[in-house]
Amino acid sequence: MTAQILNGKSLAKKIRGEIKQKAAGIGNVRKPGLAAVLVGEDPASAIYVKSKEKTCKKLGFHADTRRLPADISRDELLAVINELNNDSKIDGILLQMPIPEHLDKFEMLSAISIDKDVDGFNPISQGRLFLDIDGFIPCTPRGIIRILKEYEIPLKGANAVILGRSLLVGKPVAMLLMRDHATISILHSRTRDLSEYTKRADIVVVAAGVPNIITADMIKPGAVIIDVGINRLDDGSIAGDVDFKAASEIAGWITPVPGGVGPMTIAMLMENTWLSYAKREGIQS
Repeated sequence: MTAQILNGKSLAKKIRGEIKQKAAGIGNVRKPGLAAVLVGEDPASAIYVKSKEKTCKKLGFHADTRRLPADISRDELLAVINELNNDSKIDGILLQMPIPEHLDKFEMLSAISIDKDVDGFNPISQGRLFLDIDGFIPCTPRGIIRILKEYEIPLKGANAVILGRSLLVGKPVAMLLMRDHATISILHSRTRDLSEYTKRADIVVVAAGVPNIITADMIKPGAVIIDVGINRLDDGSIAGDVDFKAASEIAGWITPVPGGVGPMTIAMLMENTWLSYAKREGIQS
């Protein structure tokens, strides 16, 4: 068996094209606006924010990036967030993680207006997700579900295993899969015998941050494998959390790294921003 590739890169391109077409049709009214707040000089964060800026430009969005020093005070950062909350040109605000340790990330995320929380990390947004109330959904989990639905992967009644319990991926994707009536197991660093669970799973979502933690002998033949991991190895190459080559011989469907979940994260961020814009302007999304 050779697994079919779940191509997030091509799906993200399709979604961006749809958003661009909608944005082009709004005429001479203001453009959708996305603000990114980058605190400090984390290299990976800087690259990610730059990518968001480029995507905004391609889609015809207004981009406002605030690059702030690592020693910024609590009050100064809150003031920046509040300024963006009140900026009529801005529809979405994201606070790039990680932020310096002297700042309380939950306080800062809570300061972002719930109507502009396009990253879905405000605790109120997280609570809405848990309570199954409409709100912004975190971009990576939303992208995972979009991939599964694009490729018509059956979710109702599926046995889904999630490796990783973070607020960024593991917990929200579990909530989303349960919305679609999958049966969920969440595995983590204290789970005994991971393979006992993964071998029975129809869908495995891996967000552990450990290269090749899932090997071919841990996979049920024909299973759907969603690899969220992006790990840089000692030789400079990139690897996911799944042994892609070996797993592809067992799985029925699999996301590559890169080119799988990663491109969908930014696509979902742009879609959330567009939805925020459409709601604020009273136009059809």
